[in-house]
Amino acid sequence: MKVTLMIGAHRCATQSFLGYAGSNQAALDRLGVAVWGPEALRGGLIHGLTPHRGPVFRRDPVRRATGRIRLRMRAEAERGVRHLLVCDPELLGGLRDTLAAGALYPGAGQRLARLWQGFGDYVGEVAVTIRGQDRYWPSLLAVMVGRGHALPASARRDAMARSDRSWRDVIADVACAMPRAQVRVYPFETFAGRPELLLSALTGFSAPKRARERLNPAPNLDELRAVVTADVAAALPPETGRWAPFDAFQLAALREAYADDLMWLAGGADGLALLADDPNKTRLGANPGVDGMTRGRRNDDEESRMAKARRG
Repeated sequence: MKVTLMIGAHRCATQSFLGYAGSNQAALDRLGVAVWGPEALRGGLIHGLTPHRGPVFRRDPVRRATGRIRLRMRAEAERGVRHLLVCDPELLGGLRDTLAAGALYPGAGQRLARLWQGFGDYVGEVAVTIRGQDRYWPSLLAVMVGRGHALPASARRDAMARSDRSWRDVIADVACAMPRAQVRVYPFETFAGRPELLLSALTGFSAPKRARERLNPAPNLDELRAVVTADVAAALPPETGRWAPFDAFQLAALREAYADDLMWLAGGADGLALLADDPNKTRLGANPGVDGMTRGRRNDDEESRMAKARRG
């Protein structure tokens, strides 16, 4: 049985993918695909591998968590599962920690190193979904402000926009924490809203194309004003639609950081990760055709040009 860890990131259509998988459960069963979502993982299965604020009453919680995971995986294999997808963006880190640091998943390496102890060499691939920082941060801020967090000050937003930590650093942390797994990166811009393509890319199976649904979108300005306190609502811009907390210069910095990340991935990512291609697009081969490579326009008169010049 192949195991793929889908570790996020947040705000990258993970809930939509899980909703799609749940709506097509019968089809996935026929394919031999099982999905462990947040409900399965946070119900105690990986307790001991992830940070826990409460007291630890039992000795060696990592060993106990490893035992629970292996028993559950064995049960899946015995019922005919060929590919297990373990999907939860909290495996990469929490939104609160990311927001508090103003940087992308600062503790990702430590969290995933502990997770590796539980799953170990059973993991064949680690799937990381990334999104342009100019859209990731506004989506995260809208969600967190809607949950009661304060509006970020201008200096705070500027620190986020100019953070030295990019997706490249997150991916490097993942590769170091899980050294024997293939790290593959799935851009949000390619796979969001197309969960069947993502499932096919992850498993190699022909996925069902039914029951697409966008779940857990970031609240827009009208929705934010309806749930926040009066003083926060008054501080929000009076416009409607998507909240845009960053100015033009900050957005430019965020877009430049993402462009650098994608260029690094397209160039091989120093051997640490592979960038997933859009399965609906055909790439040029090693030896593309040479049609249209002749000099000048097709209706140019090139015959006897030098002779005419000499006679003149």
